[in-house]
Amino acid sequence: MSAEDLNIDPHIDRAAEVLARGGLVAFATETVYGLGADATNAIAVARIFEVKGRPRFDPLIVHAGSAEQAARCAATWPDAAAQLASRFWPGPLTLVLPRRPGVIPDIVTAGLRTVAIRVPDHPLATALLKRARVPVAAPSANRFGAVSPTTAEHVRESLGSEVDLVLDGGPCRCGVESTIVSLAGENPTLLRPGALALEEIEAVIGPVALPPVGSASAPLAPGMLARHYATHTPIVFADAVRSGLNTARCGRLAFTGADDEKTYGAVELLSPRGDLREAAAGLFAAMRRLDARSLDAIIADRFPNVGLGRAINDRLARASVR
Repeated sequence: MSAEDLNIDPHIDRAAEVLARGGLVAFATETVYGLGADATNAIAVARIFEVKGRPRFDPLIVHAGSAEQAARCAATWPDAAAQLASRFWPGPLTLVLPRRPGVIPDIVTAGLRTVAIRVPDHPLATALLKRARVPVAAPSANRFGAVSPTTAEHVRESLGSEVDLVLDGGPCRCGVESTIVSLAGENPTLLRPGALALEEIEAVIGPVALPPVGSASAPLAPGMLARHYATHTPIVFADAVRSGLNTARCGRLAFTGADDEKTYGAVELLSPRGDLREAAAGLFAAMRRLDARSLDAIIADRFPNVGLGRAINDRLARASVR
């Protein structure tokens, strides 16, 4: 899909003006919709935290229009960063690197000495970043801790008039957030599984360490808190369901299907053909639809813990924490 297909040019100038005056613009990316502010403007970024109800200790991802712009935010640009940027940018990969002093304010990084950066792969996001000519800090465009938005309507339902402008780029292609890899330490480390499979990253730079065990009150990157992506309706994994549950009052979130589908009050099949990419793309929308049914619980499958299945399991596990 091109910028011409979306007919976005008439809206990009206005969006760039909103960012320039310190406003907030929600915009589509290939992963989820982001709530953007000029990443160099601390006052504008503060509005992101206020509108989302996001704690200030949770750092934001900086979106850049090119690898060159991204590199200007970092103090160092190791060979692994160059290799991953060349292979996967634009795309759903966020790199955590030592932060260049004086470029990105403390509020964006939650005071950390690192900065999380990516180059999104969506014609609308690309056009906006090029027109704005500044990096844009943009977490997901929803209330903090809730299910991430994958359509413009999800953004409007969650944030309403508190966003100055919503750029509608259609449903997000990937449907889950970017994969976050830290290159700030001795070894590359996976901080958050996401829309780019770990196996693809390791094929480029070799082994990537698993996330460190850290304090939930001081995350090293976005999306690392124990409870996140939560529905109002409790989510329970199917293999943890107790016997005797009244499934007629429950929703079923299944990968390819379930033998007992007819016993549930509502069923969402994420990919009847068993495609993890298709399942990831529809995950958050399916969670929202089940949540809107006023059910007692949502019973979710565990997915194969490979490729995008790792990201799906991560989101469901965080959503299930009560």
